[in-house]
Amino acid sequence: MRKVFIAAAAILLSAVLFTTCTYRANDPSVCFSENVLPIFVSNCGGCHGNYTTYQGLVKDIVKYHPLRSKIYKQIHGANPKMPPESHTKLTEQQLYTIKVWISSGAPNSSNCSGCDTSKYKFTADIVPIMSNWCTTCHNAGNAGGGFDLSNYSGVNACVNSGKFMPSIKHTGPFPMPQGGAKLSDCDITKLQNWVNAGHLNN
Repeated sequence: MRKVFIAAAAILLSAVLFTTCTYRANDPSVCFSENVLPIFVSNCGGCHGNYTTYQGLVKDIVKYHPLRSKIYKQIHGANPKMPPESHTKLTEQQLYTIKVWISSGAPNSSNCSGCDTSKYKFTADIVPIMSNWCTTCHNAGNAGGGFDLSNYSGVNACVNSGKFMPSIKHTGPFPMPQGGAKLSDCDITKLQNWVNAGHLNN
C-alpha cells in the first residue's frame, strides 16, 4: 500500500509540474526583444556588457531549464546575488518574465506585438519605452546624466537639451541604453515622431 501511495504521489506531482511548466512555456506575452532584453540591459548592462545581447545572454542559459541556468540562479530567491545590494532587486514580474522565456527555450524573438509607428502618445507609447529601457538609471533617486526620465518633465527637459534623440540613435557622445545596442527601429521611430510632433504631454 505504501509503495502504491508513493507512486501515485509521484505521478500527481509530475503532472502538476508538467502542467505548470507547459503553461509558462506557452505564455504568449513574453517576447525577447520587447520584454526580456530590456530587463537585462537596464539592470545588468552597466556592469555586464555581455548581458546586453542575445548572444551574450544565451551563453549562461540552459534552454527550457531556468533552475539550471546560471543567470536565473543568480537573480532569484530570497537573497539573490544579482543585482548587488546597492541596486534595486528585480520585481516578481521581471523574474517571472525571465523564467517564462527560459522555460520556452529562450527564443530570440522580436517584434512580437507588431509595430505601429503612427501611435506615439506620451502616456500610452513613450512612457512604456522609457520604463523598459531608461528609468532604472534615470529616475528621481538616480538621475543619470542629470535627467530623470520617469516623468514627462524630465523627458521633456532631455529633449530640449538636444541630447535625447542623438543618445537614442547612437549618433551622439552618450549612446543609450548604456552598454547596449540601439532600441528597435520601431521604438526609435515612435520617439522621433513624438519629438517631431512637439513632444507633448498627451
